[in-house]
Amino acid sequence: MESLNIELREAVPGDEVFLIELFASTRTDELQALGDDENLKQTFIKMQFHARERSYPRVDNRIVLLNGREIGRILVDRGENSILLVDIAILTEYRNAGIGSRLLQDLIEESAASGKPLQLHVLNASPAVRLYERLGFRNAGTDGAYLSMTWTRQESN
Repeated sequence: MESLNIELREAVPGDEVFLIELFASTRTDELQALGDDENLKQTFIKMQFHARERSYPRVDNRIVLLNGREIGRILVDRGENSILLVDIAILTEYRNAGIGSRLLQDLIEESAASGKPLQLHVLNASPAVRLYERLGFRNAGTDGAYLSMTWTRQESN
């Protein structure tokens, strides 16, 4: 990550405004479906954001910095038997620059070293599915809208 000058720091309560903005940048399709009512969109985003935050109280919550500027977030739940990538999000203008791939590679290395599988859930229609497949993640099932994917050392060799 040094070549990209990427750093991670722990998220703090003062990051909420940035995190809500980041969360909204990943929900553009849902927001468009709400029409032109900006108050409704803000209420929806805040409600969804806070619901997700409460769903994962034990996660490692890191802000992704590029040259000291906040550009993303990564949430990881390190359980006893597995590592769950809860969320990885990068601001739109920094996507497709290798930042997410670098963060994923670091988690893959951690997974390999610990012997724990690395798991995630992604929307079936998300373009990120191709990235995860290229990195060695395998389909572990679907619940309709979301695909469960797992990386293990054995599957990826």
